[in-house]
Amino acid sequence: MEQNTSLQQQLLDAGVHFGHLKKKWNPKMLPYIFAEKKGIHIIDLNKTVEGLQDAAAALKQIAKSGRKIMFVATKKQAKEIVTECAQRVNMPYVTERWLGGMLTNFNTVRKSVKKMQSIEKMLNDGTLDSITKKERLTLTRDKEKMEKVLGGIAQMSRTPAALFMVDIGHEHIALAEAKRLNITTFGMVDTNCDPNKVDFAIPANDDATKSIAIIVNYLTAAIAEGLEERQASKDEETEEEVAENTRNFDIEGGEAERERGGRGRGRGNAGGGAPGAGGGGQRRRGTGGGAAGGGRRPGGGR
Repeated sequence: MEQNTSLQQQLLDAGVHFGHLKKKWNPKMLPYIFAEKKGIHIIDLNKTVEGLQDAAAALKQIAKSGRKIMFVATKKQAKEIVTECAQRVNMPYVTERWLGGMLTNFNTVRKSVKKMQSIEKMLNDGTLDSITKKERLTLTRDKEKMEKVLGGIAQMSRTPAALFMVDIGHEHIALAEAKRLNITTFGMVDTNCDPNKVDFAIPANDDATKSIAIIVNYLTAAIAEGLEERQASKDEETEEEVAENTRNFDIEGGEAERERGGRGRGRGNAGGGAPGAGGGGQRRRGTGGGAAGGGRRPGGGR
């Protein structure tokens, strides 16, 4: 309970509770509005804490399962904060411009990313040393332009498992694409938006830099926790595998040793039996010879 109180206090200090003007409100936000003061709606921070903790728990699980979470914030107040947080947990992000079809037409966007990476590689390894200065400058400009828009998703090889948006009204195209592909959506929802459009709504002021920073940092910490747990479980599995392999090696070694010993005894017995068999054969031949000789003697007598 103390943690909730301190979190509420932090949210209050950051101005998370300030909504939009009453005339701009969306009636579907009614359950999240605490009161109205001087024509401005005040968001209920109890609901914010609930939404924030639910979203953090879900994001932690997604990160723990090894899937990607894409951060989307093209508002100028949120760009730097979101870029820094996404890079901290190594997640894809879009903070410049949302290209139409970035999710629904992902293969085409991926081609643009590959083109950008190949230009970068050629510029670095000296392949383009023979081209003119003007051509080189054009290529560099193209790369920079692409880097600005696509840099955050350069390492993303497939569509993400979740999308986190700072302002769901501002990022309506990204939200529509995520819905179409059944991607889980998380979003900061102000009093002028519809909270039912996202799977995990966090009622909060999405215009103030401080408010955005506290929410995004809280969620980033949850993602980092999930990644740490994933790494820890991986390390445990590796240790278990090593122990299992060592145990199997010892068992197989013991069995092989026993088998070698068994073969040695088998050979000894076989060796002992052979002379006996040989002796028996010789005796039989001798007896046969005697019988034959006995048969010849009477004939000789005749």
